[in-house]
Amino acid sequence: MKKVFIIDDHSLFCQALEVLINRFEDYEVSFIGHNGKELIHRLQDAALPKPDVVLLDVKMPVLDGLETMTWLTAHFPEIPVLALSMEDEDLTVIQMLRKGVKGYLLKDVKPEILKKALDDTLNFGFHQNEKVSKVLMKNLKSDQIRSHLKEKEIEFIRLCCSELTYKEIATVMNLSPKTIDGYREALFEKLDVKSRVGLVMFAIRNKLMVVE
Repeated sequence: MKKVFIIDDHSLFCQALEVLINRFEDYEVSFIGHNGKELIHRLQDAALPKPDVVLLDVKMPVLDGLETMTWLTAHFPEIPVLALSMEDEDLTVIQMLRKGVKGYLLKDVKPEILKKALDDTLNFGFHQNEKVSKVLMKNLKSDQIRSHLKEKEIEFIRLCCSELTYKEIATVMNLSPKTIDGYREALFEKLDVKSRVGLVMFAIRNKLMVVE
Protein backbone atom coordinates (compact mmCIF):
# COMPACT_ATOMS: atom_id res chain seq x y z
CA MET A 1 0.00 0.00 0.00
CA LYS A 2 1.25 3.44 -0.91
CA LYS A 3 1.37 5.73 2.13
CA VAL A 4 -0.24 9.16 1.82
CA PHE A 5 0.27 12.03 4.25
CA ILE A 6 -2.40 14.77 4.41
CA ILE A 7 -1.30 18.17 5.70
CA ASP A 8 -4.25 20.54 6.09
CA ASP A 9 -5.61 22.63 8.93
CA HIS A 10 -9.27 21.79 8.29
CA SER A 11 -10.09 18.70 10.35
CA LEU A 12 -13.38 17.79 8.67
CA PHE A 13 -11.83 18.05 5.23
CA CYS A 14 -8.95 15.84 6.34
CA GLN A 15 -11.31 13.22 7.70
CA ALA A 16 -13.38 13.16 4.51
CA LEU A 17 -10.25 13.02 2.36
CA GLU A 18 -8.85 10.17 4.44
CA VAL A 19 -12.01 8.11 3.92
CA LEU A 20 -11.87 8.80 0.18
CA ILE A 21 -8.21 7.91 -0.28
CA ASN A 22 -8.49 4.75 1.80
CA ARG A 23 -11.07 3.57 -0.71
CA PHE A 24 -8.57 3.92 -3.54
CA GLU A 25 -6.85 0.71 -4.54
CA ASP A 26 -3.23 0.56 -3.32
CA TYR A 27 -3.45 3.73 -1.17
CA GLU A 28 -3.83 4.43 2.52
CA VAL A 29 -3.57 7.57 4.63
CA SER A 30 -0.95 6.93 7.29
CA PHE A 31 -0.60 10.42 8.77
CA ILE A 32 -2.63 13.63 9.08
CA GLY A 33 -1.00 16.88 10.15
CA HIS A 34 -2.59 20.29 10.50
CA ASN A 35 0.41 22.42 9.55
CA GLY A 36 3.89 22.10 8.13
CA LYS A 37 5.57 21.89 11.52
CA GLU A 38 3.64 18.72 12.37
CA LEU A 39 4.82 17.19 9.11
CA ILE A 40 8.42 18.15 9.85
CA HIS A 41 8.25 16.59 13.34
CA ARG A 42 6.91 13.38 11.83
CA LEU A 43 9.58 13.20 9.12
CA GLN A 44 12.36 13.88 11.60
CA ASP A 45 11.49 10.70 13.47
CA ALA A 46 13.77 8.21 11.73
CA ALA A 47 11.90 5.27 13.29
CA LEU A 48 8.67 6.07 11.44
CA PRO A 49 8.03 5.24 7.77
CA LYS A 50 8.18 8.02 5.22
CA PRO A 51 5.26 8.80 2.88
CA ASP A 52 5.13 7.82 -0.77
CA VAL A 53 3.34 11.10 -1.49
CA VAL A 54 2.22 14.15 0.49
CA LEU A 55 -0.97 16.15 -0.09
CA LEU A 56 -0.18 19.65 1.10
CA ASP A 57 -2.44 22.64 1.68
CA VAL A 58 -1.11 26.13 0.94
CA LYS A 59 -2.74 28.37 3.54
CA MET A 60 -2.11 26.99 7.04
CA PRO A 61 -1.18 28.42 10.44
CA VAL A 62 2.21 27.95 12.10
CA LEU A 63 3.96 26.83 8.91
CA ASP A 64 2.23 27.24 5.56
CA GLY A 65 2.64 25.35 2.31
CA LEU A 66 5.35 27.56 0.85
CA GLU A 67 7.47 27.43 3.99
CA THR A 68 6.94 23.69 4.28
CA MET A 69 8.03 23.13 0.68
CA THR A 70 11.19 25.12 1.30
CA TRP A 71 12.07 22.77 4.16
CA LEU A 72 11.08 19.63 2.26
CA THR A 73 13.14 20.57 -0.78
CA ALA A 74 16.17 21.04 1.46
CA HIS A 75 15.75 17.91 3.59
CA PHE A 76 13.58 15.38 1.73
CA PRO A 77 13.61 16.30 -1.97
CA GLU A 78 12.84 12.70 -2.88
CA ILE A 79 9.35 12.88 -1.31
CA PRO A 80 6.83 13.93 -3.97
CA VAL A 81 4.28 16.55 -2.96
CA LEU A 82 0.95 17.48 -4.51
CA ALA A 83 -0.56 20.81 -3.56
CA LEU A 84 -4.27 20.52 -2.71
CA SER A 85 -5.76 23.91 -1.99
CA MET A 86 -8.63 26.36 -2.40
CA GLU A 87 -6.13 28.95 -3.66
CA ASP A 88 -6.47 29.43 -7.41
CA GLU A 89 -4.47 32.62 -7.93
CA ASP A 90 -1.82 32.25 -10.61
CA LEU A 91 0.95 33.66 -8.42
CA THR A 92 0.15 31.21 -5.62
CA VAL A 93 0.25 28.31 -8.05
CA ILE A 94 3.51 29.60 -9.53
CA GLN A 95 5.09 29.95 -6.10
CA MET A 96 4.23 26.38 -5.15
CA LEU A 97 5.45 25.02 -8.46
CA ARG A 98 8.73 26.88 -8.07
CA LYS A 99 9.10 25.32 -4.64
CA GLY A 100 8.90 21.88 -6.22
CA VAL A 101 5.37 20.49 -5.94
CA LYS A 102 4.63 17.83 -8.58
CA GLY A 103 1.14 19.08 -9.31
CA TYR A 104 -1.49 21.53 -8.14
CA LEU A 105 -5.09 20.52 -7.44
CA LEU A 106 -8.08 22.44 -6.16
CA LYS A 107 -10.05 20.98 -3.28
CA ASP A 108 -13.19 20.57 -5.37
CA VAL A 109 -11.37 18.07 -7.58
CA LYS A 110 -13.31 14.95 -8.52
CA PRO A 111 -12.25 11.71 -6.82
CA GLU A 112 -11.15 10.11 -10.07
CA ILE A 113 -8.90 13.08 -10.84
CA LEU A 114 -7.35 12.91 -7.37
CA LYS A 115 -6.67 9.21 -7.89
CA LYS A 116 -5.09 9.94 -11.27
CA ALA A 117 -2.97 12.69 -9.71
CA LEU A 118 -1.63 10.25 -7.12
CA ASP A 119 -0.95 7.62 -9.79
CA ASP A 120 0.72 10.11 -12.14
CA THR A 121 2.94 11.50 -9.41
CA LEU A 122 4.20 8.08 -8.37
CA ASN A 123 4.45 6.63 -11.88
CA PHE A 124 5.72 9.62 -13.84
CA GLY A 125 6.94 12.07 -11.21
CA PHE A 126 4.42 14.71 -12.21
CA HIS A 127 0.69 15.31 -12.60
CA GLN A 128 -0.77 17.16 -15.56
CA ASN A 129 -4.21 18.76 -15.22
CA GLU A 130 -6.15 21.52 -16.94
CA LYS A 131 -3.51 24.03 -15.90
CA VAL A 132 -0.73 22.13 -17.60
CA SER A 133 -0.51 21.49 -21.31
CA LYS A 134 0.40 18.09 -22.71
CA VAL A 135 3.56 19.63 -24.11
CA LEU A 136 4.93 19.80 -20.57
CA MET A 137 5.07 16.02 -20.38
CA LYS A 138 7.42 15.71 -23.37
CA ASN A 139 11.01 14.88 -22.54
CA LEU A 140 12.60 17.78 -24.33
CA LYS A 141 16.09 19.00 -23.46
CA SER A 142 16.91 22.63 -22.76
CA ASP A 143 19.01 23.01 -25.92
CA GLN A 144 16.13 21.65 -28.00
CA ILE A 145 13.77 24.15 -26.43
CA ARG A 146 16.16 27.02 -27.04
CA SER A 147 16.44 26.12 -30.70
CA HIS A 148 12.72 26.84 -31.05
CA LEU A 149 12.63 29.97 -28.92
CA LYS A 150 14.17 33.40 -29.34
CA GLU A 151 16.33 34.77 -26.53
CA LYS A 152 13.72 37.42 -25.75
CA GLU A 153 11.07 34.72 -25.49
CA ILE A 154 13.23 32.73 -23.08
CA GLU A 155 13.83 35.86 -21.03
CA PHE A 156 10.08 36.54 -20.96
CA ILE A 157 9.33 32.97 -19.82
CA ARG A 158 11.89 33.24 -17.03
CA LEU A 159 10.43 36.53 -15.86
CA CYS A 160 6.98 34.93 -15.88
CA CYS A 161 8.37 32.52 -13.29
CA SER A 162 8.86 35.45 -10.94
CA GLU A 163 6.19 37.36 -9.05
CA LEU A 164 6.40 40.34 -11.41
CA THR A 165 3.21 41.51 -13.11
CA TYR A 166 3.12 41.66 -16.90
CA LYS A 167 3.47 45.46 -16.66
CA GLU A 168 6.55 45.10 -14.49
CA ILE A 169 7.99 42.52 -16.89
CA ALA A 170 7.56 45.06 -19.69
CA THR A 171 9.58 47.56 -17.68
CA VAL A 172 12.36 45.07 -16.94
CA MET A 173 12.58 44.08 -20.62
CA ASN A 174 12.36 47.73 -21.71
CA LEU A 175 9.37 46.93 -23.90
CA SER A 176 5.85 48.30 -24.13
CA PRO A 177 2.99 46.45 -22.40
CA LYS A 178 1.48 45.89 -25.85
CA THR A 179 4.66 44.14 -27.03
CA ILE A 180 4.65 41.98 -23.90
CA ASP A 181 1.04 41.03 -24.61
CA GLY A 182 2.23 39.95 -28.05
CA TYR A 183 4.99 37.78 -26.57
CA ARG A 184 2.50 36.19 -24.21
CA GLU A 185 -0.07 35.32 -26.86
CA ALA A 186 2.57 34.08 -29.29
CA LEU A 187 4.10 31.80 -26.67
CA PHE A 188 0.71 30.49 -25.57
CA GLU A 189 0.15 29.38 -29.15
CA LYS A 190 3.70 28.15 -29.81
CA LEU A 191 3.91 26.09 -26.63
CA ASP A 192 0.26 25.05 -26.57
CA VAL A 193 -0.37 26.47 -23.10
CA LYS A 194 -3.32 28.52 -21.92
CA SER A 195 -2.06 30.53 -18.96
CA ARG A 196 0.95 32.01 -17.20
CA VAL A 197 0.98 28.93 -15.00
CA GLY A 198 1.39 26.88 -18.16
CA LEU A 199 4.46 28.92 -19.09
CA VAL A 200 5.95 28.37 -15.64
CA MET A 201 5.32 24.64 -15.81
CA PHE A 202 6.93 24.57 -19.24
CA ALA A 203 10.00 26.34 -17.84
CA ILE A 204 10.25 23.94 -14.89
CA ARG A 205 9.78 20.81 -16.97
CA ASN A 206 12.37 21.90 -19.52
CA LYS A 207 14.91 23.35 -17.06
CA LEU A 208 14.59 26.92 -18.23
CA MET A 209 14.53 27.89 -14.57
CA VAL A 210 15.79 26.42 -11.33
CA VAL A 211 13.26 25.18 -8.79
CA GLU A 212 13.90 26.93 -5.46
